[in-house]
Amino acid sequence: MERGESFTDAVIREVKEETGLTIFKPQLCGIKDWYDDKGVRYVVLLYKTTHYSGILRSSDEGKVWWERFENLSNLKLATNDMSDMLRVFLEEDLSEFFYYKDGDDWKYDLK
Repeated sequence: MERGESFTDAVIREVKEETGLTIFKPQLCGIKDWYDDKGVRYVVLLYKTTHYSGILRSSDEGKVWWERFENLSNLKLATNDMSDMLRVFLEEDLSEFFYYKDGDDWKYDLK
């Protein structure tokens, strides 16, 4: 985020910079959060939209492309938990993807 920028404006700008798409009407649909080993809490806001214009293009952030939802489980994604995190986007009774430490292991709950 840039100083003075709203969360909504930040997500619109970031999507444009990373994909070339201009999105409209982004809806906050959940959060992903965790505490680090020093007790600092991190919060990621999860937005979704079906309203956009432009042509999808890759950027310095990485290669992007359209993919069928059903095929996501066959891809090597950035994180192993992506299928569960997507549930926060899709299921109305979920709004939080919370990571916590259990001994030396990281685990998560959907709430």
